[in-house]
Amino acid sequence: MAIKLVVDSACDFDQKEAESKGALLVPMEVRFEDDVYLDGVNLSHKEFFEKLIESSDLPKTSQINEFTFEQAFEKAVSEGDEVIAITLSSKLSGTYNSALKASKNFEGKVYVIDSLNASLGERCLVELAVKLISQGNLTASEIVSQLEEKKKKIQLLAVLGTLKYLKKGGRISSVVALTGEVFSIKPVISVVDGEVKMVGKAVGSKKGNNLLNQLVEKCGGIDFNMPYCVGYSGLSDDVLQKYLEDSKLLWEGKTDFVPSYMIGSTIGTHIGPGSIAVCFFMP
Repeated sequence: MAIKLVVDSACDFDQKEAESKGALLVPMEVRFEDDVYLDGVNLSHKEFFEKLIESSDLPKTSQINEFTFEQAFEKAVSEGDEVIAITLSSKLSGTYNSALKASKNFEGKVYVIDSLNASLGERCLVELAVKLISQGNLTASEIVSQLEEKKKKIQLLAVLGTLKYLKKGGRISSVVALTGEVFSIKPVISVVDGEVKMVGKAVGSKKGNNLLNQLVEKCGGIDFNMPYCVGYSGLSDDVLQKYLEDSKLLWEGKTDFVPSYMIGSTIGTHIGPGSIAVCFFMP
């Protein structure tokens, strides 16, 4: 029995990567003034940050509507007996609800999972789904059951490089942003129960990196048998490479390779360039 995976672009896959993993990508729309792009299709992560840095206003990202999911599910059902769709957290977007409504037109052939996460957090859940599907010995229902259980163990932690974009989006005041920039305050955020929360702050990048490592250890460390990765926002991964140097003890002797990715538009719009993140499953 063939199982087809459908993912939204909030997981930071582009179309090419989704195809390489046997998944169908449903892109979110990103609007810069009058120009509308399809995330991961005709707007790469690099192009997104180039436009973000040049733009005086924040871009708008739109939730995926029910009709778009209907089209994707129709295509996916034609390529497989059953479909598993994974979406951005329902607490961050209406995309999950759109997918859920669309799934009702396919007579129980489509399962929709609310990742309760975004960006690297959603990516890790998608990577696990790819792995489980590729085993070939599990039904769609069994895979969904495992994903629903395992998603509770995903930890996404990030150190922000700037407060400028949170201020632009109206999420913090100008006074808080200015104070943060003057004193080089680096907030650390996490996705908790599907919502973005501040879990700490440090003065300077090095202390921010140290705090990130402390929070990873507080979670009980990383389950290296499950998907894990690091990520960065912006056009350079220099800050990420510095973090990997500062966090050697997390990885040495446990893995020979740490996957790294550029964070996409869904989260990138709000955090701007210069941020780093680590994502993993707790043991």
